[in-house]
Amino acid sequence: MKNIVVVGSQWGDEGKGKIVDWLSEQADVVIRFQGGHNAGHTLVINGVTYKLRLLPSGIVRKNKISIIGNGVVVDPWALLEEIKEINSKGVKVDIENFIISESANLILPFHKEMDEIREDTAGKGKIGTTRRGIGPAYEDKVGRRSIRVMDLRSEKNLDMRLEAVLSHHNAIRKGLQKKIFKKDKLKEDLLKIAPEILKFSQPVWLKIDQFKRQKKKILFEGAQGILLDVDHGTYPFVTSSNTVASSASTGTGCGPDSINYVLGITKAYTTRVGEGPFPTELNDATGELLGTRGKEFGTVTSRKRRCGWFDGVLVRQTIKISGINGIALTKLDVLDELEEIKMCIQYELDGKKIDYLPASVEDQLKIKPIYKTFPGWKVSTNGVKNIDELPENAKKYIFAVEDFIGTKISSISTSPEREDTILIENPFDI
Repeated sequence: MKNIVVVGSQWGDEGKGKIVDWLSEQADVVIRFQGGHNAGHTLVINGVTYKLRLLPSGIVRKNKISIIGNGVVVDPWALLEEIKEINSKGVKVDIENFIISESANLILPFHKEMDEIREDTAGKGKIGTTRRGIGPAYEDKVGRRSIRVMDLRSEKNLDMRLEAVLSHHNAIRKGLQKKIFKKDKLKEDLLKIAPEILKFSQPVWLKIDQFKRQKKKILFEGAQGILLDVDHGTYPFVTSSNTVASSASTGTGCGPDSINYVLGITKAYTTRVGEGPFPTELNDATGELLGTRGKEFGTVTSRKRRCGWFDGVLVRQTIKISGINGIALTKLDVLDELEEIKMCIQYELDGKKIDYLPASVEDQLKIKPIYKTFPGWKVSTNGVKNIDELPENAKKYIFAVEDFIGTKISSISTSPEREDTILIENPFDI
């Protein structure tokens, strides 16, 4: 038995959906362990595009069990809409292949509104959230006033829980001169959808224990990227959850001994959505080219992603923070038209060279990247499935990346299609 955690090694949008889908063919169970419906995964299978937000990527595979863990915050209405959408494309979602943790916390309408209010009033200090209510929902979770999936089972309990959370939010809303949320209306709306949510509800920690005893292969699917981790990312321009691999344990209810391998998904260049430092960002024609060829628009928000050169310093740092054992390099084909390609190998801060990203935002904004330049290959790599068929300059770039970050590249993606992947080392076979 081998259990694998998949995480993004940059700022998210690395192509985790395709890699998780590809790996899920070998897995028995696929579990989401953090984030919410701000996590967009795009899968292209036989020409059909699936845009997933809450559902684990394994849901499009037959005979797999997909799970939303307790570390995920769930917008119940968004989830039901996503299930409806994917059902319309011929993908079955029922109690046989889908489970929601009974301990998962709910995103409610006032969470989304509070997210929007904060972003609209933050000015230059805005984070660049997806405005889906993720952050406020996690705040209520930590504040111990959240409503969880299990609370939908009892009208009496739900009434008490709503009283507690609304007394907090309505006080804030009154101060902001916003309308007060009515408990009875919200309770009515929640009870209306409760049966559709509760039918999927189970104690996930118990199910994982059963799966382990049955020797099933488990694939833990992370959302966003390590540089958006609330503790280890470019704070405060981060998400509201822990995106590192160790969150797979706390976000599902299993011990760290359940994790055998950590796979870091890494784009052959760098992108970022929203605000915050970005040392290698390109505000020029090359940046535009990367964005156009890479179709760099957010799955959830359709926001244009900022593009830049591959930052080896950052990836080397996230590898250490998250205990990454191997790298899946994605979107190599996006670089095909470039005359030369650069990789950041060091920073300069106040006249001194450093080999890591400092924690201070002030310093992060001041650092200057130091690059190593490689010749481009000016040949299409789209759809290549064997490393020997890659142009020599492409192989030189790949090996240079591997050597610098100090971690083996286990696979290379050469298009969004499921099958266009060069397999060097299968994590399930190690």
